[in-house]
Amino acid sequence: MSLSKYISVFKISFVQEFAYRLNFVMWRVRNVMQIFLVFFLWDSVFSDPTRQVFGYNRDKILTYVFGILFIRALVFSARAVDIAGEISRGDLTNVLLKPINYFRYWFTRDLSSKALNLCFAVIEAAILFLILKPPFFLQTDFRILILFAVLLVFAVLIFFGLLLLINMTPFWAPESGWAAQFLFMGIITEFLSGAVFPLDIFPATIQKVLQFSPFPYLLFFPLQTYLGKISLSSMLGGVLASAVWVIILILTLNYVWAKGMRRYAAEGR
Repeated sequence: MSLSKYISVFKISFVQEFAYRLNFVMWRVRNVMQIFLVFFLWDSVFSDPTRQVFGYNRDKILTYVFGILFIRALVFSARAVDIAGEISRGDLTNVLLKPINYFRYWFTRDLSSKALNLCFAVIEAAILFLILKPPFFLQTDFRILILFAVLLVFAVLIFFGLLLLINMTPFWAPESGWAAQFLFMGIITEFLSGAVFPLDIFPATIQKVLQFSPFPYLLFFPLQTYLGKISLSSMLGGVLASAVWVIILILTLNYVWAKGMRRYAAEGR
């Protein structure tokens, strides 16, 4: 694998992010507005600093809210959302003819999007901090911080795998790519990852069911780890579960991709 090719892809993709300024601005505005809404909701619930709800105090729940801003920028920002359109239009052929691995190509493009969004998330968080002046919970346990970082890496890989699978829908239903993507990113991922509210407000039975899905490991579980709300053994269990999901998604992606290539006929060209 020639690393220089992917460095070039990263640089070009980073520049291209500025070609879609309105889309980028609207994505960032959406994230900031969501943080505002969730912040004031929980700030009113925890108006009494001594109050505890679902195992959270005021410091931890507001740290969770601000954590959403950073993890969304790192995990959920992605250029791979364009894959569905590329397949349905037949433009996939252009990439297949290049001496480059398709999955690595799009992962590199995703990294450029994540880098840009993360930079803006830092700026936005600083501004919001100056405006809202929230209390923060700072994790100082080095072991937990290491596990948190590992979980973030797995979260990025899990989301990438899920997003690619959803965007391969046009191999079989060329007109359904956008609908599948909206259902996945706009509804399922938002709610089941804990981006709207912590998943531990659900009944215990639902929480146990969700643990067998990949969604909690995108946002909720990493934040639970950072906040130290679970035991060290549970954190290690979450790391193992995340690793298993990465392996499952890699195997599934290769299988679906092989099936899709047999059906692909560049109909849009």
